[in-house]
Amino acid sequence: MDYVAVIVPSLGVGVLFYFAMKAIFNADRSERDALAQAEREAEGSEERPLQ
Repeated sequence: MDYVAVIVPSLGVGVLFYFAMKAIFNADRSERDALAQAEREAEGSEERPLQ
């Protein structure tokens, strides 16, 4: 049973690392989507002539 006590902390750190990286990638994806939408909106407003 000693091997379980040795492997559990490593698995715990691995699980924490997985969720941290998942959160970072989701935040990056959301930021890229928001930036793309802002660029589309900016391009759309530039096409209209100013009066």
